Amino acid sequence: MKKLIVAAMVIVGLGTGIHAAEPVYYDAREFVITGSAVTDAENPYRRLPDEMKDSMREELYELGGNTAGMSVRFASNTTSLKVKWKSVMKRRMNHMTPTGIRGLDLYVMNEDSTWTFLNSVRPNINSHNSEYQVVAGMERKGREYMMFLPLYDGVDSLYIGVDSVSVISKPAIGLPCREKPIVMYGTSILQGGCATRAGMAHTNIIQRELNREVINLGFSGNARLDLPIAELMGSVDAGLYVIDVLPNNTTDNLKKNIDPFYRALRKSNPDVPVLFIESPCFPIMRFSKDVETALREKNQVLKDYYARLVSEGEQGIYYMNGEDVLGEDVEGTVDNYHFTDKAFREFADRLIPLIKRYVIND
Repeated sequence: MKKLIVAAMVIVGLGTGIHAAEPVYYDAREFVITGSAVTDAENPYRRLPDEMKDSMREELYELGGNTAGMSVRFASNTTSLKVKWKSVMKRRMNHMTPTGIRGLDLYVMNEDSTWTFLNSVRPNINSHNSEYQVVAGMERKGREYMMFLPLYDGVDSLYIGVDSVSVISKPAIGLPCREKPIVMYGTSILQGGCATRAGMAHTNIIQRELNREVINLGFSGNARLDLPIAELMGSVDAGLYVIDVLPNNTTDNLKKNIDPFYRALRKSNPDVPVLFIESPCFPIMRFSKDVETALREKNQVLKDYYARLVSEGEQGIYYMNGEDVLGEDVEGTVDNYHFTDKAFREFADRLIPLIKRYVIND
């Protein structure tokens, strides 16, 4: 398909009037899909490659089919936008909104290259297939769009509908920058639980604020320092690697696997900076001494490991304390663990200065 796609003009004559017909749909694969370490033209909506299937746990591989952190970049002068897509799992959860689980989020670039929210793209909760009118009645002018994909479900197919006399194409502006992306590995929180819509996950906030691609390797309940993930991260010529896995690891698993994981990660790209993040100080710690004890033990193990690397002369490694993740906010979760939009925004605001300071070639 040509880079520039001109919608066929359909004219319906009613007296002397000219009326636009139904939207013309285009496969999102024809545009630019960001946020994945995998290059697969046939199935670009995966975060883990098919060739790794036999080398990792089944539940981890399946989570690689969730499109957390992925987005579609395109440009159009359309006056209206509709989206239709097919979800892989039609997932529901009792503590996260459908717009966060299976919905999409549309943003528009401002004249100063910042991004502004246009609308959420709401899913049909009763079907794998969804179709939604995102906006209508806009002034006809060229705009750059970024559409974030679902956080906790996958995409089987995705089509963008524009009015029949418009132009739609790949983006004319190469933002977010895809050179030296930020690669972040973590738990359900990093995957986006429990943002009310896809754009509010902190990885997506960071991508917008820094205008730099962020690759989200958040795997709900399964960020257990699996070596295939270290190898995949290391295959990316990144600007920064972020390791934020403590909530999914026991103290014993952390002691056993953190060093092999780090060494495997650094093997391919030894000069890329690495940021370690402690477990957040979850609000439940105020009441559950068992949770507090386990959490502080894990944070201490990570802190001791980091100190060991520093003492060995390891360069380009950095550290974020757990107290700095949620701060003193006890209202920042939906269930004492998973973040609200407010907490994601605050976490992103704390991470962004660190990323600016540590990222390579910034």
